[in-house]
Amino acid sequence: MLLPVLAVVVGLVLLIWSADRFIDGAAATSRWLGLSPLLIGMLVIGFGTSAPEMMVSVLAALQGSPELAVGNAYGSNIANIGLVLGCVALIAPLAVQSSVIRKEMPVLLIVTVLTGVILLDGFVARWEATIILLILGSFMILSILQSRAQKSDALTGDVSEALESRPMSRGMALLWTLVGLVVLIASSRLLVWGAVSIATAFGVSELVIGLTVVAIGTSLPELASSLSALRRNEHDMVLGNVVGSNLFNTLGVVGLAGVITPIEAGPDVLTRDWIVMTLMTLLMMGFAFFRHGRPRRIGRMEGGVLLTMFVAYTGYMVSLVMS
Repeated sequence: MLLPVLAVVVGLVLLIWSADRFIDGAAATSRWLGLSPLLIGMLVIGFGTSAPEMMVSVLAALQGSPELAVGNAYGSNIANIGLVLGCVALIAPLAVQSSVIRKEMPVLLIVTVLTGVILLDGFVARWEATIILLILGSFMILSILQSRAQKSDALTGDVSEALESRPMSRGMALLWTLVGLVVLIASSRLLVWGAVSIATAFGVSELVIGLTVVAIGTSLPELASSLSALRRNEHDMVLGNVVGSNLFNTLGVVGLAGVITPIEAGPDVLTRDWIVMTLMTLLMMGFAFFRHGRPRRIGRMEGGVLLTMFVAYTGYMVSLVMS
């Protein structure tokens, strides 16, 4: 048992480190390639913060553990809203100024509902996963078109400041992108092996392990990058990280895993995990959109609500592991 636990711990540490290097390198490389700061914020950083979840889920599916992939995706979404957004909003209220992010939130809710419809029969077939990936592709194309049509946004300034705070040469950007990706793959493989071994030893489902240990671990890069953005007063980067990552998790993580191998999801995924994820998505939207005439922001009270929900959900899931 010591070896699997060590594998999870080492895997998570390397995963967090490599994800940070990969995001910085990919964002800097994208800038060298001439991509606009708005597009980098909408796609590159959103994809980068979901890279750990995608890598873990793809390897889990390849090794015959698709339930771990679903648990990782949905658990990470819950952690992103409850842990990441909740903690950051408790530290400092978040102003919601970016119109791009406000447009992405309804899209996130729609795709969340769509995945719930797909899960009604407790099964994600390859053709359903293919549709999910096509939706992701369409979203990426629309994002590119939108970034060309809309040159300025509150998110643009935040991304520009973030890139300027970590300047890189072209060669260094490419190097960190490659190193980050290689270590990301290796650490994900180590993490999946350890998580599956622990699930087997304790006699709990891989879904529960994916929803707890793996999900929280793969959400730590979002927490780190969000706290860093908060220190620079880049509020829209924080919310952009969460919304973008959840979009890629919902579509890319589940879609890639389902294309590799059909996913059998037990009833708990829909009646427990999907409901919690959808409710927290609705609350995030409500907090960001409706302020009774006051400026749009997610305040400390709202952050406390989200964090309390996350703690309650995680506590319940841990009790399942311990029972």
